Amino acid sequence: MVNSLRPETLSEALEILSKNHCTVIAGGTDLMVQKARGFSIKPEFAKPLIFIEHLDELNHISLENGEIHIGACAILTDLIQSNLIPDTFKEVIGQMASPPTRNLATIGGNIVNASPAGDTLPYLYAVDAKIELKSVNDTRLIPINEFITAPKTTILKEDELLTNIIIPNKEYDITIYRKLGQRKGMSLTKAAFHGMADISNEKISDIRMAFGSVAPTIVRSLKIETLLKDKNINELEILVPKVLAKYSELIKPIDDARSTAKYRKDVSLRLVEDFLNNLGEN
Repeated sequence: MVNSLRPETLSEALEILSKNHCTVIAGGTDLMVQKARGFSIKPEFAKPLIFIEHLDELNHISLENGEIHIGACAILTDLIQSNLIPDTFKEVIGQMASPPTRNLATIGGNIVNASPAGDTLPYLYAVDAKIELKSVNDTRLIPINEFITAPKTTILKEDELLTNIIIPNKEYDITIYRKLGQRKGMSLTKAAFHGMADISNEKISDIRMAFGSVAPTIVRSLKIETLLKDKNINELEILVPKVLAKYSELIKPIDDARSTAKYRKDVSLRLVEDFLNNLGEN
């Protein structure tokens, strides 16, 4: 029998984690798959489970000081239905899993799972999302690119919970999101690209690009984005080959059951090339 705990408040949950080594479970859509042992065989957990999906403190979507705050246990369906979530992020979430799964899966779970193929991650990296980590005695606010250190590896301590995700309250002039999988929905990502840009007086005033499932962690380069910032869109024809060469050094995918490394790299470079070449047409 699996021992389980169901705290009534966030404070109680943090108190439990300060004294016990537990496995945290919210929607469980990733965790239960990882722990599956076969048809009709119950999963095995080495540590007690602590359920947090019901905690009110972790289920908010709110606007605070000009930023959007999302509780770690906010389910994907609620994000899609919220009028606070940027449309380009809703597009990402709408391509994740199936509707029943989106009714269970949480944004915090997708982040803490720390998969290079995590669907929310390219967007969150591109907008410089911040995440809040809480323990009984401390609260840390961490840039998301510092949180995930390797596949399935984060800086989250055993006595901490991811409690809050903070993103800008902003829509970009031009956005593109492309996810490649075996089929349109309910498939793991072979490669993903999220591009966003603001254009002012035919100049790129802001640009952000992030790639998923093509390296150990999400690929985003501030140096490459700076190379493009404040450039006239008419200069892109000269700059695009340089940009592609730089991304080619950063994109280091692997061969696996879903795809080949060559396909992932080739398609990722084509996606960023298409995004940049079409900036002037929007």
